[in-house]
Amino acid sequence: MALKTEPVLVVAAVIRRAGDPERRILVVRRGPDQSGAGHWEFPGGKVEVGESPEQALLREIDEELSLPIKVGALIGERDFAYPTKLIRLRVYWAEATHGEVRLVEHDALKWCLPEEINLDELSAADRPFVGMILQGSK
Repeated sequence: MALKTEPVLVVAAVIRRAGDPERRILVVRRGPDQSGAGHWEFPGGKVEVGESPEQALLREIDEELSLPIKVGALIGERDFAYPTKLIRLRVYWAEATHGEVRLVEHDALKWCLPEEINLDELSAADRPFVGMILQGSK
């Protein structure tokens, strides 16, 4: 299958809990029925036609985690090539103001400090953002 040349726009959130003095962030592990199963990632998904990236992020986090968030500033954007598609990943800061996470597509979650993220276990597309997160979390 040929690689699509036009990237698919995908968004992800680096979610912190309101009032957490340690400023831990949420990472989730892709479930066994998902592509990339077993890898940890920043939650999010594809931007649908007619949606802004921020609207897509609100929808995806609600669908995947049932967690209301407030979308913050853009952390960064990078293109990443998978074997069958090219994605343009935009990663945003986000804040969970209330509620508890309910996993729908993922099989595990953890709240951790940015420096505790294991790059070897993290989705390859998310890895370039860890340095930016470390800079922005100080």
